[in-house]
Amino acid sequence: MQQTKTFSRENTPGARGLPAKRIHFVGIGGIGMSGIAAIMFKQGYRVSGSDIKESLITAKLSSLGIKVCLGHDASYISDAELLVYSSAVKEDNPELQAAKAKGMKILKRAEALAQLMQDKVSIAISGAHGKTTTCALAGHLLLQAGFSPTVAIGGILRNIGDNSCVGESNFFLAEADESDGTFLYYHPHYSIVTNIDREHLDFYKNWQDILSAYKKFISHTKDGGCLFCCGDDPAIRLITPGYKKRMLSFGLSGENDFYPRNLLLNEFSSIFDCYYRDGFIGRMHLPLAGRHNISNSLAVIALGIELGIKPPRIEEALAVFKGTERRFQLKAKAKGIKLIDDYGHHPSELRVTLEAAKNVRHKRLIVVFQPHRFSRTKFLMHEFAESLSLADCIILTDIYAASEEPIDGVSSEVLCDKIKEKHPLAKVIYLKKEKVIERLLSIVSSGDLILTLGAGDIGKLSDELAQRIKG
Repeated sequence: MQQTKTFSRENTPGARGLPAKRIHFVGIGGIGMSGIAAIMFKQGYRVSGSDIKESLITAKLSSLGIKVCLGHDASYISDAELLVYSSAVKEDNPELQAAKAKGMKILKRAEALAQLMQDKVSIAISGAHGKTTTCALAGHLLLQAGFSPTVAIGGILRNIGDNSCVGESNFFLAEADESDGTFLYYHPHYSIVTNIDREHLDFYKNWQDILSAYKKFISHTKDGGCLFCCGDDPAIRLITPGYKKRMLSFGLSGENDFYPRNLLLNEFSSIFDCYYRDGFIGRMHLPLAGRHNISNSLAVIALGIELGIKPPRIEEALAVFKGTERRFQLKAKAKGIKLIDDYGHHPSELRVTLEAAKNVRHKRLIVVFQPHRFSRTKFLMHEFAESLSLADCIILTDIYAASEEPIDGVSSEVLCDKIKEKHPLAKVIYLKKEKVIERLLSIVSSGDLILTLGAGDIGKLSDELAQRIKG
């Protein structure tokens, strides 16, 4: 196949970067913000930040030498030249207000990342679902293949134990978050779109608005680069007709440019033959569960082939991938009980995760789900009820607000009632979070598989439950 080789792997002299040396991050403890802050610090910028509370992330940043302030106060920005803020920061934040009053340069997180990526051979990975796993796997492949990229991921790549790294080459790989439309700041050489779904309806006006945003995103792919998109996704098929630049499709269907044959789905891994059109590439051993992750890996394989990485090197890299924190992560296996924790928080993600869990040997599948955001729960109540019904037993706990205000008539109790209404035989209960572990320990038995799900703080509950099960 044709390979694009016009982009140098060497560092570009005189790269412009950011127009400041002293940078302050508001909301530095976020998974996306912290990665960018760490990259800037390692590149020689003077970095500080603030967040509402301490966490493992803020502790790690502090250990690097970054000054992290707790709470929010105008005095924190004293000598900063540039303020970077996350989408979770509200307009009345005192640091943001003080920066505006001083006439300081202010950038959204994605704007700052886009400026770091300019003049680099940039790779941006987006999609409603799977972008963190895909970005982590792509970063891992480039690291293993000796590309020495700079990487910014929205999760912890377990192979390096971090969500970012600074490389020595001119390659820059980043997860492009579509949640607030800021992925449109990027103009990458290579773009990957995993899928498009009804998501972030608190920001987007409607389905057409979502499609329009993604269509604009793929149009930003630079001439001479390549767009990789999932040809199985009906929404992607809506926006790609007439696309003039280089494009390669991936997916489970043989109609794609990159596709699998002879799939073998194991408990926590998959094996498949990878093909490019009619040509056999290799037998891939992927340490990730589920058909959806085979599709994600095909995007990475396609990228690797396009960059000139030989198939045997790709096979080797995939085989030693350790995954991403909180993505179908086995937390405990004791007393005949398995506990898996996953970040899934959208009905489509719940469905594929529960389907993957069916390949894990068990008698009962017990799901503990913490809904994320009132708006998402409101707009997708019906879809949540359908996806969760795949479990044998469902425990719902309170909605994680993620800075949102409550919405009348939207709660986990209402979702519980919706599941009972649509599936009268479903075993579903609502519990306050502090009561979940004791209830679980009272009902769980050998052979059960417990799956904790959500994008809020349910991971902490899963950690505690793992210790109780092991103990």
